[in-house]
Amino acid sequence: MPRRKAADRSAPVKTRSRNGCKECRASRVRCDTQKPRCTRCWEKGLPCTTSLVLKWESEFTSRGVAFGRAGVWNKSRAEGHSSGSSLPSTPASIAENAREWCSLPTIYSWGFINTGVPAFENPSEVDVKSNELQALIPPVPLSSHRSVSGGFPGNFPADGLPLDLLSVADLGRIAATLHPSPRAGPSLFPEVTRMGHAELMDYYLQQVCPRTTASSSVSSPFASVILPFSLSASPTLFKAMQALGACHLSRTDSSYGALGLRLKSETLRDLRHRLSSEGSSSCCNDPEILVVMMLLCLYEIVDKCDQQWTIHLKGAKDLIRLRMEQANASPPSARAPDPATAFAEHFFAFQDVMGRTACAKEVLFGSDYWKADDRQIDLWMGCSPELVSLLCAITDMSRTRRSLDSDSARASFTLRAASLERQLEHLVQEVEGDEDDVLASAAEAKRLAAVLYLHCALYSACPTTPLVTSYVRQILQIVSNLLNRGSLASITWPVFVAAVELDPSNDEIWTEDDGTPVSGRSIVLRALAAMTESTIANIARTRAVTVQLWQTRDQDLLKVPQIEGNDWEWYVVPISDAMSLA
Repeated sequence: MPRRKAADRSAPVKTRSRNGCKECRASRVRCDTQKPRCTRCWEKGLPCTTSLVLKWESEFTSRGVAFGRAGVWNKSRAEGHSSGSSLPSTPASIAENAREWCSLPTIYSWGFINTGVPAFENPSEVDVKSNELQALIPPVPLSSHRSVSGGFPGNFPADGLPLDLLSVADLGRIAATLHPSPRAGPSLFPEVTRMGHAELMDYYLQQVCPRTTASSSVSSPFASVILPFSLSASPTLFKAMQALGACHLSRTDSSYGALGLRLKSETLRDLRHRLSSEGSSSCCNDPEILVVMMLLCLYEIVDKCDQQWTIHLKGAKDLIRLRMEQANASPPSARAPDPATAFAEHFFAFQDVMGRTACAKEVLFGSDYWKADDRQIDLWMGCSPELVSLLCAITDMSRTRRSLDSDSARASFTLRAASLERQLEHLVQEVEGDEDDVLASAAEAKRLAAVLYLHCALYSACPTTPLVTSYVRQILQIVSNLLNRGSLASITWPVFVAAVELDPSNDEIWTEDDGTPVSGRSIVLRALAAMTESTIANIARTRAVTVQLWQTRDQDLLKVPQIEGNDWEWYVVPISDAMSLA
């Protein structure tokens, strides 16, 4: 009887199930794929398991069998193929020569940007822990610390040795030189000897202090200002320095985490006792109180960089306000603060201004703390006070921009913004003394970032704006040069500003001489990875915010129409609260 055509068949054609269970496949029986057990397995009491079987092409080739549907079988076989063969007749050598292998790029640890479900469900929440492993720094054992051995020549610091390159024993000789006595001093200070953990003071001097300045030739104020002041300080200040050293060291040696926490707790206890027993009116004139609060603030920044460091910031603001009120009522000759107080005030004011550029909150320390005509680059800030004053004004204007309700107010706003832009474009920051091109490069990167920040926060510029693209390229070129030189201190803020304004659809920002394209995100990730070693800033938090913003921008590329409004307020502000970018 001839076979019926497909059009004459009444019953559906039985096809082979691709999702059949393992038991039915072994018996070569069609499985009805019922769940949780197919009918046949349920009737026979079989387990009815579905497993994934991996098949390797090399194994099939060695057996001379076609891999999957790689054969040439069809209903009308091509001429020249034998009736019993399902393999192609193309010689293996030709097939091998036809393959094109793609070169694998070099994979670095900083190149992984993890994306999980929370990144899509909660785009405004930053998960620092998931990014923290990407920002780890190599261990720095205490035995590898630099130390100046032998006698200390001359009077301190006549030979120009930075304080942050000295050991505890060296500073003991310095203390004996400054305060000569018939008997030599035992070490740095008697308080350190009694408290123990002198290695933490070494770590503070040799690892923490050098990471707080962009200049490699001049000592950090955390050593040159704070250490001479500590000659007459109480043990509370030494606990604060040791706590900061232990906190930073715990990033690579977790055994110091508990010690740092205990030292911080003891410092806080002593600080609360003094504030409650002596009162704020009396403590506001004691420089040690502000210095201890500054070290505790830096501890919280290094530790987690959450809201805790802003508590010290607000407390310091109240004490500084009381001190200024009392100073205004005193004679002009008594108003000038001592070096330790002046440095602590500038520390809190700078932290406040730089951090609030990201979150757009009201600045606590206004422009009163900065000289608008001082263009000398500060060694710790890495820029001039005039630049900080301009940044403070831009942040204030970005807040008032939301409440402009009349044409005259908008016109005045535009004139003020144009004036700030001209000041930034013509600002020339000066390096004191010897030429320090690293410090000058860091200051120029901050100036360019300030212009970029002005256009994004006040003019609603976005990554696709040609001016933004140009400034991002200039900033990252400076960062790339500093990265090649291995000096990335004091540039956290310009790296962050350039990173958040990268165009997600055009990441190749320039091309090398050999034609190799340069990725903007690659430079940012490389810089952040290197900055974990050269700075004490909380790079894990900075990296997490940056990656979260990149993911949000990438997702929004699919949205039509694109997001309208102020780009900085839409993308940066919601996820940048309590960031430390100083």
